[in-house]
Amino acid sequence: MIVIDVSGRIPIFEQICRGICGDIAKGILKPHDRIPAARVLAKELGINPNTVAKAYTELERDGIIYSRVGKGSFIAEHGNKADRRFTGEFEQKTREAMQAGVPKEALAEILERVYAETAQDKKGDERND
Repeated sequence: MIVIDVSGRIPIFEQICRGICGDIAKGILKPHDRIPAARVLAKELGINPNTVAKAYTELERDGIIYSRVGKGSFIAEHGNKADRRFTGEFEQKTREAMQAGVPKEALAEILERVYAETAQDKKGDERND
């Protein structure tokens, strides 16, 4: 499910890309699953169809989705391309931190803390459902 924050700093088309890649990473979307047409998704999200089209173009360029004329857009056999949309920036920031002298242990501690916090958030969400 894609959630858009119109007041956020991340461009809306990028939020759509991240939402689709997140659904792939979670196993919600699988290879060859059809995704909503740009106009349909735009209407659901209350945004301009050109914004969704821009996101779909970028995802197709990255090999995450593919389109068939008259059929729609589908999730590609992506390997880990969808994951790389998230991990690429993480890897870059990790390299920057290491070059700045942040010890490996400190980075590992941050990663463990984030995982623990995320696990707690998920448990809280499940209780609220």
